[in-house]
Order: sequence, then C-alpha cells, then structure tokens
Amino acid sequence: MNTWYRQLDWTTLVLWLALVGTGLVAIYSSTNGPAAEFLLASVRESFSRQAMWALISLVGVVTALLLPIRFYQKSAYWVYSALILLLVATLLFGREINGTTAWLVVGPVRLQVSELAKVGTLLAVARMLSSQRPQTSQLRSALYAVGLILLPAILISMQNDTGTTLVFLAMIPVMLFWSGLPIAIITLLISPALAGYLAIVYLPAALVYVALMVGAFLWWTRDRLLTALAGIFNGGVVLALTVALTYIFKPYQVARVLSFTNPGAEEYRMGVGFHLVQSKAAIGSGGLTGKGYMEGTQTQGAYVPEQSTDFIFSVIGEEFGFIGGILLLGLFALLLTRLVLLGARVKHPFGTLVAAGVTGVFLVHVFINIGMATAILPVIGLPLPFVSYGGSALLAHTGMLAIVLALHMRRDDFSIYGY
Repeated sequence: MNTWYRQLDWTTLVLWLALVGTGLVAIYSSTNGPAAEFLLASVRESFSRQAMWALISLVGVVTALLLPIRFYQKSAYWVYSALILLLVATLLFGREINGTTAWLVVGPVRLQVSELAKVGTLLAVARMLSSQRPQTSQLRSALYAVGLILLPAILISMQNDTGTTLVFLAMIPVMLFWSGLPIAIITLLISPALAGYLAIVYLPAALVYVALMVGAFLWWTRDRLLTALAGIFNGGVVLALTVALTYIFKPYQVARVLSFTNPGAEEYRMGVGFHLVQSKAAIGSGGLTGKGYMEGTQTQGAYVPEQSTDFIFSVIGEEFGFIGGILLLGLFALLLTRLVLLGARVKHPFGTLVAAGVTGVFLVHVFINIGMATAILPVIGLPLPFVSYGGSALLAHTGMLAIVLALHMRRDDFSIYGY
C-alpha cells in the first residue's frame, strides 16, 4: 500500500480536480445564475448532470489505477474494434443534435461515442507502434498507424462532427513523432494545416507560404521527393479549399468557415458570426479582474450561445477577467507539462506513446476551443477538456488521464524489452 501511494502522481490528480472544479463553478454560473430564467429546464440541469459525471469519472480513475499494465496492452485492439462498431452504430441509429449525428441513446444515458473512440484509438496506435521489432520498416509502421487513426476519423466526419475529426487527424503527427519518425516527415504532415488556415484568411499569403515551404524543404532535406510532396500537400490543400469555398460548399457553409475572419461584418454578425461577436464581447468586458461571479452581463443575459459547452471560456473571461483566463491556461500548461514528464519516466514505448497522444489531444482541444472563443478560429464545436459541460467528453478525457497515471504508477511492471 505504501508503494502505491508513493508511485501515484498526486500533482496530476490535483490539477485534474482543479480543472473539473473550475468547470463546475463556471457551468453553475452560466445555467443557475440570473441567466436561468432565459434557459430551458434541461439546460438548467446541466450542473447536476456534470457533477454526476464527475463522480463517475472519479470512480473511473480509481478503476484505471487498479488495472495491470498488461490489460491496457492486450485489450487495446479489442477496445478499438468495439468502438469502431459503436461509431458505425451511431451513424445508423444515432440521434442528431445541432446538425451532428454523434450520440447513441440507451435509455436515460446519452453517449457521444466519438469522444470515447479517442481512448481506444490512442491505445491501439500505441500498441501497434510500440510492438514493432527494430528491423520493421518505419514507413510501413507509419502507414499502419495512419490507417488506425483515419478509420474512426472518417466515420466521425460522416457524423458531421468536424471538430472531433480534426482532433483525430492531429494524433497522426504527434504519435509518429514520438515513435521516432524523422522531423522532416512530421513537418511534411503538419505544414498543410497552416496552408489551409492561410487559404481561408488570405489566399495570397497562402500561396507565398506554399512557395516558402517548397524552398525550405529543398534547402533542408536536399531530397527531391520530399520537396515535391511538400509542394503537392500544401498546394493541394490550398487548391482544394479554394475550389470548395468557390464551387462546392453551400452559402451557409462558406459563411460559417469565413465568419471568424470578421465576425462583426454585416453579413455575419447576426448569423454565423453571432457566437463569435458575443463571446468576444463577454471576454473583453471582463477586463483585468472580471465582473465577479454571476455578475457577467453577457453571460447572465444568456447572450452567448452554448455558453456552458463550447464557449465556457467566455464565462470565465467575463466573470474572472484576464487574470482568471491566464490562471486557467496556467493549469492546462502545468497539466500538459506534467503528462510529458510522466511519459518520459515510463521509458517503455507503449507508455510514452500513450502519454504523448493524450498530451496532443488535450493541446488541440485547448487551442481550438479558446481559438473559437476569441474568434481566432472558426466555430467547429470542440469542448474545453474537464471544463466544458459534457458527460461523454469528461469521462473520455478523464479516462485518458487516468491511463497515463496508471502506466506511470506501474512503470516497473513493463517488460524489459522494448516491445
């Protein structure tokens, strides 16, 4: 028992409690304060439901800590397969909410399977990459890993869940980097994302970026194939987005993509840009120290759409100000740093890859969610880990964190071999 207490990383557990507690405080304010009179009864119950899911997640943490390492390694493919089947079932029988068919309803329980699929995918990719023998082709291993990630990503994109699809795609460079793939190939995989962003914001800047990337790859690698691929990948993304925005997307889809570049414009501010305008107004009105708990005019007037879920950061920014926002980001920075350290201490490839994947998932969530709230990124619907309302997301993110804690706590139980 003494060994168990010494090995458990209590710092990470305290950070989790602090983030979950912050979320509960913000959810209560946005659903049970003066804003309650403007909200549906089902929304006013968000706090009690989130508190219940927090208790369930805590039980999940204890359960994860009690399981042996071999369970996570041996069950990885089985868990992954089961969740793929659930994703297919969601496509066939799922309930559509806000245009996204991502929920399976079983009696009183409503599960967002795509959130839980992150856990199974991380475990499966980590097992596959960590079980490769030294003589195994790196390229073949990378392709297998990409395939394991793309399958659920495609199924989730068919549910019209763009935000979660992007999280899965972001796993690819993170997992491949920690598996030892060369930096040049990782850069090749990441660079098209920035090309796509620039194509939305300002097309000439995107074209200049593509030219610079091609030149940089030629100078850096001296490899004509990688240089050609850099041009094809980056230029292809710019071309595809330009064609899609001009000829393929419907007007409302184009407006949703472009609205973040100028949400206050006449054609956006009363429609798809309304979320961003109100969120920026809430955060800006908070000033340095905020207006006080349950005193935010935007929040308590229920002007910010989805203020307990995707835009929970605007609640914190308005009521606790710049200082509150920075403190929240500080908690996330400490948690991400801690996860990297725990992964490094495990030594075994499986544990390191799981920790790296979890860190990457959390980082993408934080970046995109706060980017939406501050109108730096389009609104694509992605929760802030542990803080936004959502039982499935809380359970999945807590599960990923608990697995890292378990692998670190029992790191001496790993095989002495590298696979």
